[in-house]
Amino acid sequence: MQAIACNGGRMGAMRKTMLIFLACIVVLLVSGCLYLRQEKFGRLPEGDRLVTLQQSPNYWGGRFHNQVEIKEIVKGGSSFFTFIKFFFHPKDNPEPPGPPPVVKTDLKALDKNRDVVVWLGHSSYFIQLGGRTFLIDPVFSAYASPFFFSTRAFKGTNIYTAEDMPDVDYLLISHDHWDHLDYDTVMALRPKTRHVVAGLGVGEHFARWGFPDEMVREADWDASVNLEEGVAIHVLTARHFSGRWLDRNRTLWVSFALETPSRRIYYSGDSGYGPHFKALGERFGGFDLALLDSGQYNEAWPCVHMTPEQSVQAAEDLRAKAALPSHAGKFSIAYHSWDDPFKRFAKASEGKPFRLVTPRIGEVVDLTDREQTFQPWWTL
Repeated sequence: MQAIACNGGRMGAMRKTMLIFLACIVVLLVSGCLYLRQEKFGRLPEGDRLVTLQQSPNYWGGRFHNQVEIKEIVKGGSSFFTFIKFFFHPKDNPEPPGPPPVVKTDLKALDKNRDVVVWLGHSSYFIQLGGRTFLIDPVFSAYASPFFFSTRAFKGTNIYTAEDMPDVDYLLISHDHWDHLDYDTVMALRPKTRHVVAGLGVGEHFARWGFPDEMVREADWDASVNLEEGVAIHVLTARHFSGRWLDRNRTLWVSFALETPSRRIYYSGDSGYGPHFKALGERFGGFDLALLDSGQYNEAWPCVHMTPEQSVQAAEDLRAKAALPSHAGKFSIAYHSWDDPFKRFAKASEGKPFRLVTPRIGEVVDLTDREQTFQPWWTL
């Protein structure tokens, strides 16, 4: 009888432990679901917007597809496995030893008729062209991730806020990854933004965030947005993927070309190397400046980001007169050292037919001054 009582006591304790474990699982699942319902995650396309994107030749099977297909974004692993591996994989000097040199230019004080580009870190740019202002993929938050403890900006690099921006004629969003579409930033920019231009489906995020439909223009690859005379925004091909969580490729990823009667600028967005660069160089006859994805590369995901050497080749394909390497310098999302993209791009650019442009964060690039020089700031 005593043995039976002991066994009964142990079984009761096991059942209690199991119930507590299951309760914890339920709490975690419910908490996770509630967390993912936050506005910052946006919303997948639905209704009329879904009907529109379903008519795209680049959309089938419920997903957008690259023109040069990518069989697997990351070699040999599921997205969840890769996500866990990223956090525990050792990195090679992922951050600078101290705050890198930066310049905080007063953007509101710039002559509005002056054609300039100001790199704001990573893939964020402020551009004045043809008397209009453009803001590309702005991320002014301290981290580029759904979680505050992940992908934090390097110390001293997050120097701009929405308040520092003048009125923005065109807010351009290349795709909906967190390091290109930041909820807090676009919400803070809304009162001073005239138009938003993005790839198909991305407007659904803005709709959830309260942006009126007439404010947001979505376009497919090889389409142009002409909202006023004297400036054209060409929405162009990129080789990448999209998604703010695990559901990929429901919105379109793009690159942009900005064109006025006197100047052309190309922005690659996030893109692996592909034949689209040469095709665009031939189509447009070259660019005054190419802003190129040159960081966050790895041999495990060779199709969705370029190595610096591939980026240099892309600049040649585009027939660029000048090239600026980016997608680095503020966030560490890959395993390479923080300065590797700049060192390798500079070396690979030696003897090439374009001018290397490497401004510090916040430093003005004058598009009328072909003699303007820049220091290798990553070595200072």
